[in-house]
Amino acid sequence: MLRVLHVEDSEVDHLRMQALVRQAGLPAEWTRVETLADFAAALDQDWDAVVCDYQLPEHSGLDMLRHLRASGRVLPFVLVSGEIGEDVAVAAMREGASDYLLKSRLARLGPALQQAVKAAEAERSRRAADAALRESTRRLQELTAHLQQHIEAERAALARELHDDVGSGLTALKYELGWLQRHLEDAPLRERTERAIETLNAAIEASRRLMENLRPPILQEGLAAALQWLVQDFERRHGLTVLCAGLDQELELPEALALVAYRFVQEALHNVAKHAQASQVQLELQCASGVLGVEVHDDGRGMEANEVDKPGRFGLRGLQERAASVGGWVDLSTRPGRGVHLVLSIPLDGRWEPGHPSDAAWLGEGA
Repeated sequence: MLRVLHVEDSEVDHLRMQALVRQAGLPAEWTRVETLADFAAALDQDWDAVVCDYQLPEHSGLDMLRHLRASGRVLPFVLVSGEIGEDVAVAAMREGASDYLLKSRLARLGPALQQAVKAAEAERSRRAADAALRESTRRLQELTAHLQQHIEAERAALARELHDDVGSGLTALKYELGWLQRHLEDAPLRERTERAIETLNAAIEASRRLMENLRPPILQEGLAAALQWLVQDFERRHGLTVLCAGLDQELELPEALALVAYRFVQEALHNVAKHAQASQVQLELQCASGVLGVEVHDDGRGMEANEVDKPGRFGLRGLQERAASVGGWVDLSTRPGRGVHLVLSIPLDGRWEPGHPSDAAWLGEGA
């Protein structure tokens, strides 16, 4: 049985509407109120629908509707009136009325109530689903941030072990081999010792490279200095030119934020080397209007729209989640043959709400 809150100053009209709804085969329990104060008090109870007269002694039906919408409740609201102009009807629908009826044409009141109740139920279900999705997204972001912190802590621990144990051990072994080489009289043995030292030097270099990738110590000198080192290493390894802008700035950034920006550029350059088939890369670091911006743009083959969220490809998704962990977001634009343009934006004032409109944005058309 429907519970109907009826806002009506005429007892005759109240009884008439109850009869019409019963004739439509719709069982309903009605409660009548006349004033805005009584209407507001009645909203504390559970209702399935509101039927409201437009002309009331102190307030209009639109006043009741606005109060209902301000309360945040999702209730079907059917407006009825002896006379209602088109402008009033349009205003009522804009305010969120489910339907409007003339008192001279109340035959469809029952069907209108049924339809309004179904629409309200669908809206409540949609809102509940949206709320559940937002909560799930929030929890996922919290988990991702926790995992990122855990990964970085593990990387730092591994880097320390490589430096303190492996690195120092390899260096000590290099000195021992050098002593042997100087004191050996047998030429073939000295040659083999020299080759062993060369192999050891390669191992030391690999160990140093692993340490820098795990936890770049140069970040202690600032983000700009770390990016300069990263670019130089990338150019040396892959033979690609990187045009840089803004790396002469001295920015004082929290360690977590600087690390996110560094990893963003590191991953972007890795993707360029692996997929882009580019001949040139542009990197720009900027800080304006309280937002840190990092842009990486290549002139490579670009991507089709369906490549971005391709199953099994987590590079961009990882960048987005990492950025979200410090309140930032990643924008991507690309077109086949026009390269890929990645932009990391991080507000520096610490204010951010999950669900930013640019979160994980796909712009489709690039420069």
